[in-house]
Amino acid sequence: MFDVIRGDDLTILLISDAAQAQLHRQIFDALKPGSTLGLSHGFLLGYLETAGEKFPANVNVIAVCPKGMGPSVRRLYEQGREINGAGINTSFAVEQDLDGRATDIALGWSVALGAPYTFKTTLKSEVVSDLFGERSILLGAVHGIVEALYRRYLDDGATPEDAFDRACESLTGPIRETISKQGLIAVDEQLTPDGRRDFRRAYDVTYAAFKGLMAEIYDEVVSGNEVRSVVAAAGRFDRFPMTKVEGSPMWQTGSTVRRGRGHRPPPLDGFTAGTYCGAMMAQVDTLIENGHPYSEIANESIIEAVDSLLPYMHERGVAYMVDNCSTTARLGTRKWGPRFQAMLEQIAFPGVASQDETPDEPPEGFLTHPVHEVLHQLSEMRPAIDISVS
Repeated sequence: MFDVIRGDDLTILLISDAAQAQLHRQIFDALKPGSTLGLSHGFLLGYLETAGEKFPANVNVIAVCPKGMGPSVRRLYEQGREINGAGINTSFAVEQDLDGRATDIALGWSVALGAPYTFKTTLKSEVVSDLFGERSILLGAVHGIVEALYRRYLDDGATPEDAFDRACESLTGPIRETISKQGLIAVDEQLTPDGRRDFRRAYDVTYAAFKGLMAEIYDEVVSGNEVRSVVAAAGRFDRFPMTKVEGSPMWQTGSTVRRGRGHRPPPLDGFTAGTYCGAMMAQVDTLIENGHPYSEIANESIIEAVDSLLPYMHERGVAYMVDNCSTTARLGTRKWGPRFQAMLEQIAFPGVASQDETPDEPPEGFLTHPVHEVLHQLSEMRPAIDISVS
């Protein structure tokens, strides 16, 4: 690898995050002066900051960051051979520009990935939003949400199959598809009066419960604690390998439900929709409050979730979605997913039971939130086809 790097004008470094942390000094020593180091996200910057180090001053440093996991990038690239406009949207960042060519190199790389649209960001903003999002709505939170909803519906008397339909099939089916094509507001608009009542009750308590937990995760990412946690965990893999994430009864039921699909469409469940949308908007507002650009927020908190990740959970279950992602994302899901589940079961759902009545109006700030207009504009930049995951 180092012999290759020594001869490169452009080194695209796609080894694991933990390997980048372990080998970065050897990599930096091998980089040819005046060459360009390319990253697919900003973990290495986060690690260098925790170690008090910097990138070599004699190279360009750029990033092109696809809005989805590796298999999504490849599948949409392959689909793009046949259908114009297929491909996965990306963001790009220029951390160091020695000769004025770094932006052109980054955009050229993005085009080579087949990205229809590329959004500008910074490497620091990208790594923070990426690690935060993985631990929150993209992976960790959604895993905790469906587990908690499944148990709630069982406790209400549903059969295991009906509980899975309401908790998971509804989310990865009609809720996901509605958000993907019509935005968050359309979910509320398509519900029945009873469903809208459930939506509002679930949205309010979930948003309130998750906002503090997401603030904690964001602080852990910004402080470098999550980066250090990933590096430390990777060093323990020889003794303590990565655990499984779908051993619960819910996912055993899910295998049965997926085999029997086609007999009935999944319901658009108002309570599930309110829980998921409340969590998603808590993440959106956390990023807004910390100064992230709307293009990054919408792409990484909403579009990546519904267009790139949830289709994998729908096809084969949560482990298929989570464990097709990076080691960093997989560790974050395992660490924080149970916290979201506990927050729902111990705080949010009991809060629903204690509500005296359902609010007459939609959740505060939901209908007027600026993110809806952002999603409307980004819908014009949506890839021409859905990702193929089967």
